[in-house]
Amino acid sequence: MSNTLILAVQVIISILLIASILLQQRGVGLGGAFGGEGNVYRTRRGVERSLFYATIILGVAFVVFAVLAVFLGKLG
Repeated sequence: MSNTLILAVQVIISILLIASILLQQRGVGLGGAFGGEGNVYRTRRGVERSLFYATIILGVAFVVFAVLAVFLGKLG
């Protein structure tokens, strides 16, 4: 894998990761940080759960490709 291919995949993963983060829970904001919301424990269901898992997978993939880019950059 060349470095340009790894960087292109990393850019695509980063765009998807940003989108998946922004799509999660739009109405929460900073209210929870200052005690504004009194929500109790809530489970994720359906699309929200899938989006949550996709965010975790994309985050791990991003870190793997970043480490791979650094490792191959030192070799080449």
